[in-house]
Parts: sequence; C-alpha cells; structure tokens
Amino acid sequence: MNRTRLGALIFLVISAALALAGPEGFTQESLPLFQAGKIRVLIFSGRNNHDWRTTTPFLKKVLVDSGRFDVRVEEEPVGVTEATLAAYEVLVLDYDGPRWGDATEKAVENFVKQGKGLIAIHAANYAFTGLEVLGDHHRPTGIRQPPWPEYLKMIGGWWTEGPPKTAHAPRHCFTVKFVDREHPVTRGLEDSFRVSDELYHSPRMSPDAHVLATAFDDPANGGTGKDEPIIWTVNYGKGRVLYTALGHDVAAMQESGFVSTFARATEWAASGTVTLSPAGILPTPVRPPLRLLVVTGGHEYPTTFYTVFEGAEDLRWEHAVSNHEAFKNDLRKNYDVLVLYDFSQEITETEKANLRSFVEAGKGVVVLHHAIADYQDWEWWYKEVVGGKYLLKPEGSTPASTYLHDQELCIRPTLNHPITARIGTMHFRDETYKGMWISPDARVLLRTDNPTSDGPLAWISPYAKSRVVYIELGHGEAAHLYPAYRDLVQDAIRWTAGRLSEERKQR
Repeated sequence: MNRTRLGALIFLVISAALALAGPEGFTQESLPLFQAGKIRVLIFSGRNNHDWRTTTPFLKKVLVDSGRFDVRVEEEPVGVTEATLAAYEVLVLDYDGPRWGDATEKAVENFVKQGKGLIAIHAANYAFTGLEVLGDHHRPTGIRQPPWPEYLKMIGGWWTEGPPKTAHAPRHCFTVKFVDREHPVTRGLEDSFRVSDELYHSPRMSPDAHVLATAFDDPANGGTGKDEPIIWTVNYGKGRVLYTALGHDVAAMQESGFVSTFARATEWAASGTVTLSPAGILPTPVRPPLRLLVVTGGHEYPTTFYTVFEGAEDLRWEHAVSNHEAFKNDLRKNYDVLVLYDFSQEITETEKANLRSFVEAGKGVVVLHHAIADYQDWEWWYKEVVGGKYLLKPEGSTPASTYLHDQELCIRPTLNHPITARIGTMHFRDETYKGMWISPDARVLLRTDNPTSDGPLAWISPYAKSRVVYIELGHGEAAHLYPAYRDLVQDAIRWTAGRLSEERKQR
C-alpha cells in the first residue's frame, strides 16, 4: 500500500473514531493507531521564514527519541478543527506565516483553554502579530494581516515594531541562564548552558508571562546590554504554554540545552509534570552496547559493508582483518557476538579452540554471505554450528555449489520471528548460491523463488549451545545500502545476543 492510500485510510479511521467520540468523548481506545502510554503531540508547520523542512523533522525526532511521545505533523493547519485536535495533548508550533482562519484559530484557543498544552518555537512569536508576513530567508512578502489577539495572550511575548523594536543581533555563542530553578521544566538542570543561536531582544512581554531563562545581550555584538527573556511560560485558561526563543535552525536545535528544555517543556505542557531526565529522555536503565568482533579477510568486498552497522547506537564493533587475528586469543571476555564476513580455510588448533570456546559459551554468531564457505574440512563448524555449507568442490557424488552475480531477488520472510519483524518483503539485486548443503533442522527465515538460488536465504542454526544465524545476502552495495538489509543484520546480531525477545514478531 502506498503512502497516499495509507494516509487516506488513517485519516478515515481517525475521522470515524472522532465522529463517534466527539471532542469531549475522546479516549485512547478510540484511536488505536496511537502508541499506548505516550503523550500525543501534533506539530504545526509548513510556513516559516526559517527552514521548517529540516527543523520540523528534527523536533519530531527529539520527541520520539525521548521515549515519551507519539508525534504527528500538520503542514497545512488551515482547516484544522476541534475534532482534529481532540486526539492530542499538546501542540508544538514550528510556524511563522499567514493566519489560519477563524475556525482553526478558535479550535486552538479552546484546545489550550480547556487544559491542553502549547509549545512555540523561535519565530512562532513573530506570527500573528500584525507585522508583515515574511517568506523564506526573511524575505518580505508585502502581506500584512490583522493580529490575532488571543494568540498574543497565549504566547506571552511577541515581536513589535516598537519602541523598542524587537530584533536580534548577529548569531553568536551566548549563555542561557535559568532564573527559575524550581519550575518542573528547569528543576534539576545545571544553572546555565551555552548555545550558538540568534538572541532575540526587546519582545513585547505580557504581564502574565513567567520567565524561566534569560541571556545577556552583549552590546559589543549589537545587543541591548540587558538580560533578555529566552524561555517563558504562560497560563492560558486551564492550559500550559511555553515559548522558547531558541531554535533558529537544526544546528541550534542540536544544542543539548535546547534538546533538554524542549523535550521537558513539551511533557510539562501536556501533563503538568516532568519525568524526563535532564538530557530530555526517559530515565531508563542504560544497557551497555553489544560488543561485536567483525571478521573479514580472504575475499574482496566493497567498503559499503561497514555502513551496515550505521545508526545502531547499541552496537560497538571492532574489526579483525583475518581469522588468524580474530581467534589468536580467548574472545569470551571481550565480545558478545561474532560477525563473520570472511572466506577462510586455514585455522590453527589454538584458533579453533578459541573459536569453539566462544561458541560453546553461548555467545552470538552471525555468519554473512561468503563466510558459509569457511572451514570446509571442519565438520563441527559447518554441520553443527552454521547448519550449512557452500561446497567449493565436489564431494563424492555431490557437485560443487554454484554462484551467480547480479540476480534480481524478491525476498520474503517465511518465519514469524523477531529477526524478520521489521523488514517485510525485500527486493534488490545480489549474488545467489545454489547446491549448498543446508541442515534439515535449520529454521528458515527468508526465501526467494529465483531459480539460481537454493531458496533459503537466511536461517537459524539448530546448534543448541548458542544462537547462530546465517544470512546469504550481502555481496555488494545493493544489499549493504538497502535499509531493510541493515535492519535484518542488526536484529540478527541483537537476537543472537539475547537482546530481542520472541515476543517481537511481525504484525
């Protein structure tokens, strides 16, 4: 199903649920498409004199990565109704553009008045002020619209033509200081943090605004010589509002102080409390990353292979360029999983003993692509541990295995298993093997119907003392750069190390 059809289906399901529940009758059960237990966030974006196309996805990422939020994005706020907003607990405004019209503006006012939250980012306090609407890169559009008075009450501080005129000095590094250390958003944080950002000065402040943080606007840099408000809150009806002047672009949003205050502020605006850590994430026990030893050698390969591990923060790998380097010492204390991408036949008795002790200790083993041909004469290895063998030469009446490059493969999962839970059906070109010996007790994870292949493309070995997975895919760039292939290899590693439970299966 393509994204357009999926989006339309989601919209119809949500609309039907809200029609039945109504704005006042919304329950989590009405919208099963939201993640249970997460704070539901809607980001308004799509118009800004700043680069919303990069900042909005980053804001979403910060919230999702915190572990506390389920986030949606609306790039055309005009037409949003109370029924639309009923599903959400907090609005985030990465917006500076034209007004939304009476219906949407009234819906937002009621949303906050009735006890929901609102977070406004950077240029959002320029919007709806009656000043000239700015286009991309601060270009004047020639459009002026009447101000939205209720929004100015909500936001608590806004741009004005003065006097004094609101503006900012050239972007520079400055220190943000907390002036209220007892507010839930700031409690437990350091006294201050440094950022590189624009420092807005001389906003028109409402007497209802409560300032949490300020920054000194150095006159040597064109500033006012005053401590300017940077982060403040406003109570609007029963709702909680927080504005931050920080966040000019993604570089500014990546500052740890912004990430922390933004994530914690969003939780506070939605719930009135903060459970996130000072870093802006859920305080969960930190599991040490898995320690991998990746073994290569004996077969050429493109360096795109190394990208297979990108994005996996829980995996830390070291590289051995040969099996002799990998197995010269006892591995058990230093590594959790072996990832074999080598093509090796020679191995000393000491190296055999070290490899065997690692496997028999219950450690994880992931065998990739041509490593299925390792150790042709070591029956324990290929028959018991790997559960398969690529025959480099005929064995009795059995002919040698064959390979063929650049084959079009449609690859489908055949086992409902944590390793295959994220990948679905894959389609790319890769090398195929045929005529291999595969253990009849192997649990096949993936298959293809390409006639140049044996069919099984990945399996779980029947070996009982540790978890061993073989994945035939991975000859070249087409596989290495395929997102689902990366997920497959990474999740195979995690499963062999016991980090994925059997409950994580395809849905």
